[in-house]
Amino acid sequence: MKNDINENKALSQTSVMCWAVDNLELLKSQPNESVDLIYSDILYGTGRNFGDYQDLKPIRSEIESHYLPRLIEMKRVLKQNGSIYLQMDCKISHWIRCLMDDVFGYDNFINEIIWKYGLGGSGKKAFAKKHDNIFLYSKSKDYVFNLLYEDATSNKMKGMKKKMIDVWDIPNINNMAKERVDYKTQKPKELIKRFVLASSNENDVVADYYLGSGTTAEVCKDLNRNFIGCDINPNAIELTKTRLNAGT
Repeated sequence: MKNDINENKALSQTSVMCWAVDNLELLKSQPNESVDLIYSDILYGTGRNFGDYQDLKPIRSEIESHYLPRLIEMKRVLKQNGSIYLQMDCKISHWIRCLMDDVFGYDNFINEIIWKYGLGGSGKKAFAKKHDNIFLYSKSKDYVFNLLYEDATSNKMKGMKKKMIDVWDIPNINNMAKERVDYKTQKPKELIKRFVLASSNENDVVADYYLGSGTTAEVCKDLNRNFIGCDINPNAIELTKTRLNAGT
């Protein structure tokens, strides 16, 4: 496995390690129960060529053959009190939910989080698609979960905080955003931050096996978590290193 590691302990006691490698190869090299939290913005099954990578086709057999062995390995490397978040849209969410039920167990399903965003096109013969689905599963009933709070909006609770619900209205990254990098599927730091804060603690190990633009790595650096990640696209690893060094 090519060892493209970005590790900067001068700024933090935690480590950030990234590899340009197929995620199944990295997963098989990891010890049992060595990761506290997994978050991945997975391939969405659009069939599109994004330039740096080719997405999977929206064919059930292709989706299952890709994800099943990876989910099995993700469960193996996850600690007993660990959690996993997988993000996608409606094209494959029904198939992924079935696979996660099979691998992690129906009783270990915790939440389906809806990320509502505003940017994007609108169709002429369908309702505009303005959300992603994120499935949260645990490995056992003894999982880490830190309650998150948000500003209350009702007049009765004005100025107070309330427990966060499973629909998150977070703006997507616009063309003027400071954190924006040249990566088509980049996700906002605020979104990833919520996963990391809710399901891990400082110095825990967080893994992202579809690293993309490197947002998870940067969030983990900011929040004092150890990070392990990979992407089959070498450009994604170089972009991640650039972001970590620049602190975007």
